[in-house]
Amino acid sequence: MSKYRVQNPATGEIIETFEAATDERIEEQLAAADAVYREWRERSVQDRAAVVLRVAEIFAERRDELAEIIATEMGKSIAESLDEVDFATDIIRYYAVYGPGLITDYEIPSTVPGKAVIEHLPVGALLGVMPWNFPYYQVARFAAPNLVLGNTILLKHADICARSNQVVQEIMEEAGVPVGGYQALFASHDQIATIIADPRVQGVSLTGSERAGAIIGAQAGQHLKKCVLELGGIDPMVVLDAEDVAAVARTAWEFRTYNGGQVCNSNKRLIVMDDIYDEFVAELVRLAEGLKPGDQLNLGEGEFVPLSTRAAAETVNAQVQQAVSEGARLLAGGVLSEGPSAHYSPAVLVDVPRDSKSYREEIFGPVATVYRVSSDEEALELANDCDLGLGGSVFSQDEARAARLASKLEVGMAHVNTIAAEAAELPFGGVKRSGFGREMGPVGIGEFANKRLYFVSK
Repeated sequence: MSKYRVQNPATGEIIETFEAATDERIEEQLAAADAVYREWRERSVQDRAAVVLRVAEIFAERRDELAEIIATEMGKSIAESLDEVDFATDIIRYYAVYGPGLITDYEIPSTVPGKAVIEHLPVGALLGVMPWNFPYYQVARFAAPNLVLGNTILLKHADICARSNQVVQEIMEEAGVPVGGYQALFASHDQIATIIADPRVQGVSLTGSERAGAIIGAQAGQHLKKCVLELGGIDPMVVLDAEDVAAVARTAWEFRTYNGGQVCNSNKRLIVMDDIYDEFVAELVRLAEGLKPGDQLNLGEGEFVPLSTRAAAETVNAQVQQAVSEGARLLAGGVLSEGPSAHYSPAVLVDVPRDSKSYREEIFGPVATVYRVSSDEEALELANDCDLGLGGSVFSQDEARAARLASKLEVGMAHVNTIAAEAAELPFGGVKRSGFGREMGPVGIGEFANKRLYFVSK
C-alpha cells in the first residue's frame, strides 16, 4: 500500500491516495530524465528560460487553486498558502529573467598564451528530496535554476504532499518543459537509494532533518555525487534593547508561529537582555493566551492552524514535556488537541537548562523559547552554543552594537534588526550541522553546474 496521500491535518481524514511507484516505473522515470536531459541541454538558455517564465505565469494564474491544495495537505492557512504560492512564483520568475545572465561565460586572465573562459554547463538529471513545510517554495528554489541551466529534475516530495508534487509536474509540462524533464516521484526509501546510485543521476538536493541529511549525504558520498543539504536550524534572535519592547516581542511571536512554527530558519531561540526580559516575555504570554484550534481553510480571528500531521504535533508536545521535566517552565499554550487532529496551541517556554538534552534540540512547531542574558558577550556565547548554524538575528536601537554581535554569529545568514530577509535574489543556506550549499540568489544556480574551463591556445 502506498504511503503517499492527502490527509487533512485538522481532521485526520485521508482525502486522496496515490499509487507507489514500482521499480519498473522508477526505471522508466530515470530513463526519461536522462533522455530529456540530452535534448534539453541543447536548447538555448533563452529558450529554456522562456519555458521557466511560463511556469511562473501559470503559477500566478492558478494561485488560488494551488494555495488550497497545500493548505489541505499540510495545514497552513489560506493566507499563508497564498503567500507561499506568490514567493514560489517570484523565485521561478527570478531565475527565468536573471538566470541566463548568471550563467554567462566569462573570460579570466591567463599566464598561458591563449584565451581562458569559465563556462556554466548543466550536469544531468538531478534528484530533489523535499519536505512538507513549504511544498512549492522548496521545489521552486531547486527546480527553477536547474531547469534554466539545462538539468532535468526528479522530485521526491513528502508523503503528504503528493497532490502538490503532481500538480507542479502538470504545470511544468503545460509550460513546455519536455515530458520527462520534471517528474514527480512516488518512491520508497530503497528506491531513492537506487536513484542516487544510478550513474544517470548527477546530484541530489535535500531539505529536511539532520537525520535525513546524514543518510542522503552518505549515499551521495558513497557514489561520488554532489549534494546540497539544508537541514534546519535553532536560529537565535538576540534582543539587546528596544524602544518598544512589546512591538519587538510581537514581531518575534509572529515569525515564530508563522507556518505553525514549522520553518527551518524560524527564530527558535529568543535571547533577551535581562532589563527588558520580563516585559518581552509578558507580551509573548499575552499573545499566546486564549487562542483556539481552527480550520486552516477558513481560519477565524484568534484561531491557530494544525501542524502538518498528528505525529508532528505529538513530537512537539513530547519535546516540550521533556524540557519541563528537565526544569523548563511552560508559561502559556502547549496543549495537544485530543483525537486525530494535529492542533498544538502556540506556547511560551522559558528557563530551559543549558545542560539539558532539550537545549540542543530543534522544536519544529510553534514554541517560543526564551533565554535571559545580562551582557552582549553572554548573548553571543549563547547564540553560538549550538550544533546548527542556519540563520540568526540581532536587534538593537544602536545599529553598530547589533552589527558587532551579528558579524560574529556562526550562521549562513546573519541579520540586523530583521529576523530573516527572504527574497528570490537572496541566498539561503547554513553552516555546521545545518548542512552545506546554497539555494536562491545568484549563487543558487551554480550548485549543480559544470563550471568548465574552456581554453583556446594561441
